Amino acid sequence: MNKKDFTEADIRTKFVTPALTGARGEKWDLMTQIREEFYFTRGRVIVRGRTVRRGEAKKADYILFYKPNLPIAVIEAKDNNHCVGAGMQQALDYAEILDIPFAYSTNGDAFLEHDRTRTSGHVTREIPLDQFPTPEQLWVRYREAKGYSAEQEAVAAQDYYDDGSGKTPRYYQLIAVNRTVDAIARGENRILLVMATGTGKTYTAFQITWRLWKSGAKKRILFLVDRNILADQTKTNDFKPFGPAMTKITNRTVDKAFEIYLCLYQAVTGTEEEQNIYKQFSPDFFDLIIVDECHRGSAADDAAWRKVLEYFSSAAQIGLTATPKETKDVSNIEYFGEPLYTYSLRQGIADGFLAPYKVIRIGLDKDLDGWRPEDGQTDKYGRLIEDREYNDRDFDRGLILEQRTALVAAKVTQFLRATDRFGKTIIFCENIDHAERMRQAMVNANPDLAAANSRYVMRVTGDNDEGKAQLDNFIDPESTYPVICTTSRLMSTGVDAQTCRLIVLDRRINSMTEFKQIIGRGTRINEDFGKFYFTIMDFKRATSHFADPDFDGEPVQIYEPGPEEPPVPPDEVPEEEGGYPPGSDLNGPHGPDEFGGGLREQQSKYYVDNVEVRVATERVQYLDQHGKLITESLKDYSRKAVRQTYATLASFLTVWNDAERKQAVLEELAARGVFLDELAEQVGRDYDAFDLVCHVAFDQPPLTRRERAEQVTKRNVFGKYGDKARAVLESLLAKYAETGITSVESLDILKVDPLRTFGTPIEIINLFGGKSAYLAAVRELEDHIYNLDAA
Repeated sequence: MNKKDFTEADIRTKFVTPALTGARGEKWDLMTQIREEFYFTRGRVIVRGRTVRRGEAKKADYILFYKPNLPIAVIEAKDNNHCVGAGMQQALDYAEILDIPFAYSTNGDAFLEHDRTRTSGHVTREIPLDQFPTPEQLWVRYREAKGYSAEQEAVAAQDYYDDGSGKTPRYYQLIAVNRTVDAIARGENRILLVMATGTGKTYTAFQITWRLWKSGAKKRILFLVDRNILADQTKTNDFKPFGPAMTKITNRTVDKAFEIYLCLYQAVTGTEEEQNIYKQFSPDFFDLIIVDECHRGSAADDAAWRKVLEYFSSAAQIGLTATPKETKDVSNIEYFGEPLYTYSLRQGIADGFLAPYKVIRIGLDKDLDGWRPEDGQTDKYGRLIEDREYNDRDFDRGLILEQRTALVAAKVTQFLRATDRFGKTIIFCENIDHAERMRQAMVNANPDLAAANSRYVMRVTGDNDEGKAQLDNFIDPESTYPVICTTSRLMSTGVDAQTCRLIVLDRRINSMTEFKQIIGRGTRINEDFGKFYFTIMDFKRATSHFADPDFDGEPVQIYEPGPEEPPVPPDEVPEEEGGYPPGSDLNGPHGPDEFGGGLREQQSKYYVDNVEVRVATERVQYLDQHGKLITESLKDYSRKAVRQTYATLASFLTVWNDAERKQAVLEELAARGVFLDELAEQVGRDYDAFDLVCHVAFDQPPLTRRERAEQVTKRNVFGKYGDKARAVLESLLAKYAETGITSVESLDILKVDPLRTFGTPIEIINLFGGKSAYLAAVRELEDHIYNLDAA
């Protein structure tokens, strides 16, 4: 056969793979070192209404691994009608995304190589097909570019942990692990990794720890967290393979016989010197310290974590965070340095590893307009209300409008009734008192389900042992209850709620760090339970942070110390405009905060039960295919999306009429976020996809499928066929009128009634003289269906 006639798949099978493995299999191992058609993303989850589809996943033709999980080369292959270097730009794009040093393009005649490790000399060269480098040759070049000593190479090439299940890290986890191990092997001691919530920071930390521990580079390791649940989850899940070498520091007791230590920083630090039990270890005891969620305090020079880090200053230290603090007053970068790797929420959603979100913004009239009491007005307890203008900064702090709480509960309940009353929901409130009142309001709004199970709605706050005891059940996808949790700040971090479908924001959030953490509660995808996206219901305009250019942007160092100020920035200042620092609560008469602190001073609060509160504005926003949050009707969005591809009706008709399969056109529109099922819900279920597009995008009057079928029948277009073939086409037309064009194009339609009464699929096709003739008849049928002139 002529090489020009081969498909790309043929070129790979017949020429590329044999060139890689060698004539006797002496080069690359086909089973362990070569991955063909390697998918490294999942494809963005695209949501329209309640319809969910995945966009196209990214895949490389070949990824070559020096060792498992150590990728070293990417190859893009083209058919032989292309030149050798036709795939190079795509190969380089993938090499940059995947952090791979060598990129290749081929058409089956030769290879074009691009050496990304070189900064001088010949970066690209053409290689004969039979002279593709061996794994050892590429590794030698990579090792020389890195400047590894023998000891450093041993660390950098240390195996990953493999439990035999076939689980492999995602591409961004590989990058984070490999870059970190490489950096520590070369002697770097301060490393910051920024990875969005839900992307597996703890698993990444485990693989880093495992490889450094197994290689002997780091023998005693401390993993610091700030939540007990995080330490327990880490010990029983990701870090479990360390087995008897691992311990969790509890009861402020130190045992120096272990190698891997898990610890809450509160368990080894305190305000009194004797409480700082970390000093029972010598300063050089630990070789490596990993700080989880390092945004929560390690950047402050007087924070407890910072004291631990400075005490063990000789150890390599890795900070993990989803939300790097980079403001005028606080910085992770000042301590750890620039992030070694960043994988953002936006990128996670684009890759399809994280769930996208819809935003429902609800403006209440008193929040938007403020409220002032009448002269001499008292609250429900008879206290005179101070005469001034109250606004959303006061509500549920100094002033409680009870009808406002009831209205929020009613709107949340309305949403759940319209979607799923058992969809896991977190309602973030201003403080513990507010969380308790919201719990009561949600019970009153859902009396049937609350009566059926008392755990349907629960308050989960730092002062409530019953609620905290239910956290594991809320997190467990298999556990139905609790369904709704009201909280203040306890659930803003450390809650791996894979099936959380609704996040309600009923408190002001001025901290970008805290906002990202809260949003992170919903970003996990769980396909087994149908969780692909989540909804944010915002009553306090907190989602305005989405428009902030700093949202998910690269962290930027902007700390500017004055002449007399220390070079290390202080911890985060209280929220602007009279707000409160993260972790604080105004809790009324009782007042232990979410983190177990002491009593707070009694605050004056007015409880008003006779002021009506109404919804003033309500709108829905969603992510478009580029990840931008937009506010548009489904029709408006669909119109724009169609016209971006087809500027005129004529251009759409040309593509539609020329398409061998109309389904291919519909799939292309779906990839752009045009979901015809959702449009049909609004325009009409009886319309064909063709008419929906023409009507919504080009203002054409639509015809129902039945009307189009009747027009074809009236024109008697099947006269040239025999009786049986004509009957088949008439049955296909009836199926079109019933279900649409997609079913007509599928050969499977021949297996269902009434078509199967004409015989087997092969027998039916033979009525037309063979498959190609049958498909031509179907194509002719489609031409008649969509004949606009006849319409």
